Amino acid sequence: MCTRRDFVKAAGLSVAAAQGIAPGAAAGETGGAALAPASQQALIDQVAAEAFAEKHTPPKVSREGYARHNILFITSDQHHYMAMGYHNPAVKTPNLDRLAARGVVFDRAYTVNPTCTPTRASLITGKYPSQHGAWSLGTSLAESEPCIGDDLARAGYRTALVGKAHFQPLQGTLEHPSLEAYPVLQDLDFWRTFNGPFYGFERVELARNHADEAHVGQHYALWMEAKGGKDCWRDWFAKPTGTQSRQYGAWNIPEDYHYNVWISERTNALMEAYVNEGSPFFLWSSYFDPHPPYLLPEPWASMYDPADIELPEFPADKMDDMPLHYRLTREEGARLEYSKRYQEHGGSGTHGFHLHRRPDEKLKEDIAYYYGMVSMMDHYIGKTLEKVDALGIADKTLIVFTTDHGHYHGQHGLYAKGSFSFEDGIRVPLIASLPGVLPEGTRSSALQSLVDLPPTFFTFAGIDHPWHFAGVDQYEVWRGEAERARDHVIVENRHQPTTIHQKTYISSRYKVTIYCNQEYGELFDLDEDPNEDRNLWDMAEYAPLKSELLTKFLHAELAKESIPMPRIAGA
Repeated sequence: MCTRRDFVKAAGLSVAAAQGIAPGAAAGETGGAALAPASQQALIDQVAAEAFAEKHTPPKVSREGYARHNILFITSDQHHYMAMGYHNPAVKTPNLDRLAARGVVFDRAYTVNPTCTPTRASLITGKYPSQHGAWSLGTSLAESEPCIGDDLARAGYRTALVGKAHFQPLQGTLEHPSLEAYPVLQDLDFWRTFNGPFYGFERVELARNHADEAHVGQHYALWMEAKGGKDCWRDWFAKPTGTQSRQYGAWNIPEDYHYNVWISERTNALMEAYVNEGSPFFLWSSYFDPHPPYLLPEPWASMYDPADIELPEFPADKMDDMPLHYRLTREEGARLEYSKRYQEHGGSGTHGFHLHRRPDEKLKEDIAYYYGMVSMMDHYIGKTLEKVDALGIADKTLIVFTTDHGHYHGQHGLYAKGSFSFEDGIRVPLIASLPGVLPEGTRSSALQSLVDLPPTFFTFAGIDHPWHFAGVDQYEVWRGEAERARDHVIVENRHQPTTIHQKTYISSRYKVTIYCNQEYGELFDLDEDPNEDRNLWDMAEYAPLKSELLTKFLHAELAKESIPMPRIAGA
């Protein structure tokens, strides 16, 4: 993004000033004699200031004593917000707990979409999925979309992503090609020479597989081969790429070859290189776990005993007052029924549309392995936190940890993820730490959305916000200088063009979900019913409340529309 002055010059105001044309004058009208260069520049600056007054966040770099900060962005994948030691002592996350003790924990943070691609695209565009176009899994973020890495690079930042991107699907077409698709993701000769640019990142080091999936390839496979020789890794992964049948629980991969090691090692190496050259950096360390499949090497696989796991409880009639696609999760033959009722052209299936019932003992095993994946990931995140300290940049580096969306492991009788709007799937962990700038060891109930991260990052980087950002700047909230920056969040969830197209509005107390072309919906009072066991949507006594919330929802939808550019003229 250009500066305000550059934008105004590019728009032709410098020419107008040189010709003595007053701003706003009609064609053919002049404002007198040509201006001297100094006066010309003064006029440009004046017009720029007036055109952008109170419409842009002022560049914080201009504030006395303010320094641009490095940004270390660490994410997990499909991470339930309660699977953190500071929330649940049964889950061992000593390093993330240490980060929380050095920063702020946000207890009411939400995703913008409870699936990967839409949210990850929002994290690098500052837009909602309905705005950037990657509306569901199996779609691509258009390469024409402006990304935050471009703006940060223009401001002098080094930018890199290590780990999971998932900005593109596993299949490509002539119209919609994908670098994350077969066969190119396993063309190692290509990846030997390609490290970017990719969606605004100057450098990327990528992988695409979760655990032993056959999607293994890209830079991760090259790293394994550099350690152990050509094709050393194939016996650890599923056919047809590898030689194994699908594994569960204890993975046969040596820990030294696990992608957690790769992500941590490469994150640390890039960070050290940027520090040594004296460049500020935006570095996204993007982990794959604890996203299923539930698979990890020993000793982590045995860290939690399934017998010690307490399963979530829910009423037997849990889904009786919910929309049909919730109720079908309890029925045999659900997958076929879902296909008949909801599948549309252009939809390509829907996550979570199947029977969700699972034997208790099997669910306990799943959760035990899920917790082990969290703890193993925490261990390697800890190595990066130690590297920050060793490099002496803790007071110069904003560290943010979050995930792309939540997870169900038995809550409400649901499993994994899908087109569901309970807190377990849409609420996310969020920690921000910057000693000396942010409060330490505090917790906040201020509403946060992942779409707020780009504008907030830009403020910590001391650069202007692009006009198209749809999130809000949480800088003052993170610093403890303001109680809140927003009074609601919106979560989008679209798996089919129309049949599964829903949006959720969440205030400090209430949550309401609406569906495209449908009369059914969801309404919960999160204060009185935190487990979301009682859907108020069809209850007559709550009709006034529903009407009030739907009006607020419409206002919120209008307010979140982004602006590609300002009005630069009267007509």
